[in-house]
Amino acid sequence: MPVAHGTGRRVGPRQKGKQMPEKAFQDYYPDDVSYCFGCGRLNEDGHQIKTYWDGDETVTVFTPEPYHIAIPGYVYGGLIASLIDCHSTGTAAGASYRAEGRAMDTEPAFRFVTASLRVDYLKPTPLGVPLELRGKVKEIKGRKVIVETTLSAAGEVCARGEVVTVQMPENMVPK
Repeated sequence: MPVAHGTGRRVGPRQKGKQMPEKAFQDYYPDDVSYCFGCGRLNEDGHQIKTYWDGDETVTVFTPEPYHIAIPGYVYGGLIASLIDCHSTGTAAGASYRAEGRAMDTEPAFRFVTASLRVDYLKPTPLGVPLELRGKVKEIKGRKVIVETTLSAAGEVCARGEVVTVQMPENMVPK
């Protein structure tokens, strides 16, 4: 079972009463592109978010730590933006595999970077509760995927984002 980052306890990836697959999208990323602060499984200091399919949406659950504070009781907006960013790039990868009818462990690997990130902060996001991110693919066109993501706390949408992602250029992949 994966560890919910920020909680230190083992939890199963369960959403809406359904057991999610054990392996998250980010677990399929090749090692040489798995160091991102938000989603890199090899970055011990990062968030290490995990994204899964839940029907036609994607889901990530992240519990912020007390140091993710903006003002007492509320989450820092930069954390919210980074969670939306990385959840959306993971969604783009998952959607690209799904669109091609391929398993996520097939080559060539799909890895996406952010071309544009827009975040609307709708209400203050409380600390001390798990945050749920849900992504929906708005468009897939060539190497570009547009993803809409919401971030909720205790069932209330606190932020909404739109991320334009592009497939990582070959010259960015370490040799």
